Amino acid sequence: MRDILADHYSWIMAAHVIAVISWMAGMLYLPRLFVYHCETPPGSEGSERFKVMERRLLKGIINPAMIVAWILGLTLAWVSAAYLQPWFHAKFLLVLVLSGVHGLLVRWWRAFAQDRNTRTARFYRIANEVPAVLMVLIVVLVIVKPFS
Repeated sequence: MRDILADHYSWIMAAHVIAVISWMAGMLYLPRLFVYHCETPPGSEGSERFKVMERRLLKGIINPAMIVAWILGLTLAWVSAAYLQPWFHAKFLLVLVLSGVHGLLVRWWRAFAQDRNTRTARFYRIANEVPAVLMVLIVVLVIVKPFS
């Protein structure tokens, strides 16, 4: 099985990168929607529009992209034996943190969906930076491979 996957490594990597880009695009956009959603009164037409946009983004892009990124990422780590490398351990830890941030976004989305958000637009502006910082660190680990 490993040999079959190794023969298709480039295709798996391409699909993984596409999934990661999609996941990150959503992770960067959803908190920005929350910023704007904070500025609309609960139950208003604008608030209901944001609820639809947020749900579609989360269910249609972010969640599926994360699942594909995880599956293909673990496949690549196994095929290439990257899991044996110290840089990969650091990357894996940061991807776990990124997945935790994903979970927080889901929790915050549920609060908006139920008109129970208690956080400010400023909070979401700051939260919007967390996935970007994690992305930069993960990319550096993958490309530079420090600790090797």
